[in-house]
Amino acid sequence: MAETENEDRTEQASEKRLQEAREKGEIPRSRDLSGAMVVLAGASMLLSGSSTIYAHLQRIYVLGFGYSREALFSDHLTTRVLGEATGEVLALLIPIFAATLAAAVGSSVLIGGFNFSSEALVPNFERLDPIAGFGRLFALNGLIELAKSLLKILFIGSALVLLLRHDEASVMATGREAVSAGVQQSLLLVAHAALLFAVVLGVIGGLDAIWQRFDYERRHRMSKQELKDEHKDTDGNPQLKGRIRQMQQQLARRRMIQEVPKADVVVVNPTHFAVALRYDDKRMRAPRVVAKGVDVLAQQIRMVADAHRIPMVEAPPLARALYATTDLGHEIPAALYVAVAQILAYVYQLKQATEHGGPEPTAPKPDIDPELQGRYRQP
Repeated sequence: MAETENEDRTEQASEKRLQEAREKGEIPRSRDLSGAMVVLAGASMLLSGSSTIYAHLQRIYVLGFGYSREALFSDHLTTRVLGEATGEVLALLIPIFAATLAAAVGSSVLIGGFNFSSEALVPNFERLDPIAGFGRLFALNGLIELAKSLLKILFIGSALVLLLRHDEASVMATGREAVSAGVQQSLLLVAHAALLFAVVLGVIGGLDAIWQRFDYERRHRMSKQELKDEHKDTDGNPQLKGRIRQMQQQLARRRMIQEVPKADVVVVNPTHFAVALRYDDKRMRAPRVVAKGVDVLAQQIRMVADAHRIPMVEAPPLARALYATTDLGHEIPAALYVAVAQILAYVYQLKQATEHGGPEPTAPKPDIDPELQGRYRQP
């Protein structure tokens, strides 16, 4: 059953799935590569500072065995010796600890990046289950870890044996040399062994890092259904989103229709377009589009305008240009100032003629640049 489930997971993990894994503390890590870098840092400190280390060791030795008769009978001898010895030990170990700590942190960040998870600190008592633990021994990861352990024993053990055989003469000669030379030679031998250990472990760790990255991606793969479910949870149900969008459009149209009675004129063509304009010279720099629509919506605008006795002027090119160039609630472009001014002047003259019984003015036919009509221009 588990194999079938893994076979179904053929898709790469999404960013959301990987982020959830990081929050749980699940990131690719290679303990072998980290160990190799830590040992390499320690060996480098031993090789580069062997003379300094020997000097600290010599001073610690002198503090333990070299003091005068007066100091021997002093009440502060023990405190002084312990204080100075502690200072020497700290001066000896702090550089090594700092280098190894930096290597440990750097190697962890190198593969999976810096990550802190509080969930990873919570005890997981399921890992204490002996049956589950026994099963993990024979899982794929358990077998790979066993193979790596055997390889480390084989290669690292062989490399160290070869090193000891190569330096056998110098090791045996330390007993015949001065103490200082013997200590320095021993430090160099330890440093060379650690360096060789780090190189062999680094090769194994590099291969392990590649495997850990691959295994991390493999374990977090997703099935197509999981991707669909996650997409639905993240972006919402498409049907629900469509319904919400439809309701928003209806509310916007309703608010727009409510603005039609405030318009000064509605520019229309016989059937398709209707654009309602409003102009207040005290608050507006130019006329503003308060409603616009095509076909059914244009018919609604005309009906509301007729019910509230808003003048409607037929000017098909201007209606198409206003619809194409001006968004709802925005002022008209400067290129249409003259044409709209003609329409507003006609509406004002028509109102005066109606109120005072004068002759009805002639409806204007503004000259409109076809480019302003955009995709609505007539051939």
